[in-house]
Amino acid sequence: MKFYVIGITDTPQPYFHAEVLEIIKRGKLFSGGKRHHELVDQFLPEGAQWVDITVPLDAVFDKYYNHDEVVIFASGDPLFFGFASTIKHRLPDAEIVLFPAFNSLQTLAHRLVMPYHDMRIVSLTGRPWPELDKALIERAAKIGVLTDREHTPSSIAQRMLDYGYNGYTMHVGEHLGNPERERITTLSLQEVIVKEFDYPNCLILTGNDLPPRHFGIPDGEFALLNGREKMITKMPVRLLTLQALELPRRRVMWDIGFCTGSVSIEARLQFPHLHIEAFECRPEGEALMRENSRRFGAPGISSHICDFLKADISQLPPPDAVFIGGHGGHLKEIIKKVLTVLTPGGCIVMNSVSSAAVHTCSYQLFNEACEELGLTQEPPMRIIINDNNPIIILKCRR
Repeated sequence: MKFYVIGITDTPQPYFHAEVLEIIKRGKLFSGGKRHHELVDQFLPEGAQWVDITVPLDAVFDKYYNHDEVVIFASGDPLFFGFASTIKHRLPDAEIVLFPAFNSLQTLAHRLVMPYHDMRIVSLTGRPWPELDKALIERAAKIGVLTDREHTPSSIAQRMLDYGYNGYTMHVGEHLGNPERERITTLSLQEVIVKEFDYPNCLILTGNDLPPRHFGIPDGEFALLNGREKMITKMPVRLLTLQALELPRRRVMWDIGFCTGSVSIEARLQFPHLHIEAFECRPEGEALMRENSRRFGAPGISSHICDFLKADISQLPPPDAVFIGGHGGHLKEIIKKVLTVLTPGGCIVMNSVSSAAVHTCSYQLFNEACEELGLTQEPPMRIIINDNNPIIILKCRR
C-alpha cells in the first residue's frame, strides 16, 4: 500500500503546491479528522470517499486495506506524534510519501520568536501525566506541551502549582495558523488557572532560576506519622536502599508499607522515569503521601491504602524492584504474593533494625522466605546512623 500523508494547519484557506494538488486530483480514498475534512473538502474530486480517523483505529485501517493508495490529511508534521507514525507502526512495509507542515509547537515558537532547539517535547494528547512530571522533576527549562480537551492549559498549571513548580511562565497558542482565530497568550501559572482557552491549543513552559531538586531529603522536612521520627527511613539508609534496588535500570518499583512516603518520594525525585506503586495499611498514610509528595515536588506516585495481602494487584504494572518497608509479621506471605508478579531478574529489598527482637524476627523471616521460595540472597549491609540502632539492608532476587 502507498500512503500520501499531507500536513495542514488550521487556516480556513489551505494552500497546496502543484504536486500535492495533482495527488489530490487523482485520489479516490481520503482520510483524516472531521476538522481536516471540513478544511480540505473544497479540494476533493467528485465521488471521493472519505474515512474519518476515529478510535478504534482497527476499523479505520480495515477500510484502507481494499485500496492501493490512500491520501491522508493530518495536522502539522505527520511524524510529530502524528498519523504517519501510526502507519509505520501498523504497516511497516507500507510506502509513505510525506508533505509536512510546521507542527503546532514550531509555529508557537515562531510566533514568540523563541529558539526551540533546546525544548523538551511532551505530548499529553490522549496520554497520562508521566512525561510532563518527568520533565518538571528534571527541571527542564523549556517544555513544549501538546494538549487535549482533558489536559488543558488550566489543568496543567494547576498540577504544576500543586507540586510547587511555580517558577514557570506559560505561553499558550490557540488556533495556530488560523488568521481569524489565532491567539498567543503569555501568563503566569496563577493567571492561567482562572482562564479558559479555545481548543485546539498547545503551550510552551519557560522557567528561570528553577530550584535544584533534592538529593537526600533531610528527615526533619517530612510530615511524619504522629510526629514520630523513628517511623521514617533515615536519609542515608534511604539512599543506600535506592542503590540496593538498582533503580537506574528498573522500570516499576513497588513500595510496600510506605508510611510517610519517604522512600517512594526519594526514588521519584532521583529516578523520575520510574513508575511507582506504593501501599500502606494505615489510613493516615494517604494524607502523608499527598502532603509530602507535594511538599517535595514528586508527582505521579500511585498510592493504595489497603492491606497488601488483600489487595487486587492483577491490574497493576508488574514490578522489577520491590521495597518492603513494613510487614506486620507477615513477611513470608508478602514476599510470596510479590513473587506472583515480580519480573524475572527483579529484586526485593527490606531494612531490619539490628538490635531488639523485631530484628531477630524480621531477619529470620527473610532468610526463611528466601530459602523456601528459592530466592538468591545477597550479602547484607549493616550501617549505623549517629546514636540510632544499627540497620541491616537485606536483598534478594529471583
